[in-house]
Amino acid sequence: MSTADTPIRLLLADDQALVRGALAALLSLEPDLTVVAEVGRGDEVVAEARRTAPDVALLDVEMPGLDGIAATAALRAALPACRVLVVTTFGRPGYLRRAMEAGANGFVVKDTPARQLADAVRRVHAGLRVVDPTLAAETLATGASPLTERETEVLRAARAGGAVAELAKALHLSEGTVRNHLSAAIGKTGARNRAAAVRIAEQNGWLLGD
Repeated sequence: MSTADTPIRLLLADDQALVRGALAALLSLEPDLTVVAEVGRGDEVVAEARRTAPDVALLDVEMPGLDGIAATAALRAALPACRVLVVTTFGRPGYLRRAMEAGANGFVVKDTPARQLADAVRRVHAGLRVVDPTLAAETLATGASPLTERETEVLRAARAGGAVAELAKALHLSEGTVRNHLSAAIGKTGARNRAAAVRIAEQNGWLLGD
């Protein structure tokens, strides 16, 4: 167990500087925790972790360069001793499932009270798994994404709107193929239309990554 003399070393990764700063300030108030690194991009996590040797990395999900789930996998491969706690605004079931598959040791949302967040860090550091209980239940109920890789790609492209012809050009597919994939995705998500399918897939965390 860590003490104030040998505090748990933390790396924070979040692209929102104000959020990152607030987390650093709150966690630094704890005598047994110390923030040794802060980064704003997912592709900076591994290099900074190599430089500062944190015990626990707190990673956001949606970051530039590399999303938090891919960064989790990269960090666990590069520095297996460093534990990962995903701390995100986006409490989506699909994100939780993928984060755990990538090697995360915990997953909590950003509105977790400071005392509970500090406790989550300690528990993850001690080798325990920490998961937001409501989100865990939702993840079990939701299951894995029903979308194929191509259907996911088409829905990602459809997030910004645009006609089928524009999507087809951007994806280097025929218009008929794009329509087929959109139709399949709408059916699998139980949506009424393309926009609803995108919304449902995003809410479930099925569209992360590009």
